[in-house]
Amino acid sequence: MDAAINAIYAIPVLGLVAQFVGYLIATIPPVAPIILRQSTPLALGAMCGVICERSGVVNIGIEGTMLASAFTGWIVGVAVAPLLPAAATPLFGITLPLLVALAAAILVALAISFLHAWLSIALRADQIISGTIINIAAAGVTGYLNTLIAKQSPTSGGSFTQFNPPAELTNLPGVGWLFAMFFDQGPITMSVIILVIGLQIWLFRSRWGLRARAAGEHPKAAETVGIDVMRLRYRNVMIGGLFAGLAGAYLSMEATNSFQQNMTAGRGFIALAAMIVGRWTPIGAFGAALLFASFQALGQAINFAPPSGQLGDIMTAVPAQFYDALPYIVTIVVLAGVVGRSIAPAADGQPYERESAT
Repeated sequence: MDAAINAIYAIPVLGLVAQFVGYLIATIPPVAPIILRQSTPLALGAMCGVICERSGVVNIGIEGTMLASAFTGWIVGVAVAPLLPAAATPLFGITLPLLVALAAAILVALAISFLHAWLSIALRADQIISGTIINIAAAGVTGYLNTLIAKQSPTSGGSFTQFNPPAELTNLPGVGWLFAMFFDQGPITMSVIILVIGLQIWLFRSRWGLRARAAGEHPKAAETVGIDVMRLRYRNVMIGGLFAGLAGAYLSMEATNSFQQNMTAGRGFIALAAMIVGRWTPIGAFGAALLFASFQALGQAINFAPPSGQLGDIMTAVPAQFYDALPYIVTIVVLAGVVGRSIAPAADGQPYERESAT
């Protein structure tokens, strides 16, 4: 068997491809938990985009909403940690300060989402401009406040811990790595699967979801059958803000226990790309988020443990910066391949104005 594999590897070009496939098969299972963690903010941001755009509102302010939530969750955790009981539960290390900080992060995201909804729906402002303002304002305000606060060297407010699944489960032949991927996680990461499946059912298997999709496809027709389009769009943008708030809280309260300037690092925009690649469906967007996160984890794996042989020689000769940029390159390539084939809701981004009764 080894001789046959070595013979395949010796074939010019095809052998390199075979080596790369073998490297992926050997690398992905051990880093599967990391892939899911890195896909969490992308998937949650994509869910925000799906629920907004399915009802007809473009939201490119996901990046700024995530950044503001990440900062709020961190700074509120720092502020309330000395004031509230900090006894942690055995499961996920949950404390009262962490719950207060998580609630604050989500409330800030809801406030920003309400601002975007008010500008886009009530005032019928350009939705792209509204989202851009949110992104710029969030980057500026959080950067300025972080600079001021960092001078005081505040202590950490803590972070959620990972659940450790039983070894008997993660060591099962063939499927153990899947259990490790989904259960060796913190609470926000573990909730992603439930949220994605729930949103998929809500959008495509419920009357509520049917009304949301109707508002994004043909709002005037939806209004004629008694659907309050403007109220529905407000509601969906606010629900989308909840997902973006969770994504931001994950960055500063689960992935780390700190805040760095611009720590979202373009994840909000990659989330929008995942939404488009996933054809505005929750499960499709989650799959795209996993794809982008896989390349991010692959780049890290190549930096630390490159493959052996000729393939390893080629990959180690490539600058490390290329692997850091690899997820963004893949995002552009995949997005360019689906543009024109992935069709947005017909009324996406179009302000709606009720017709007068006369």
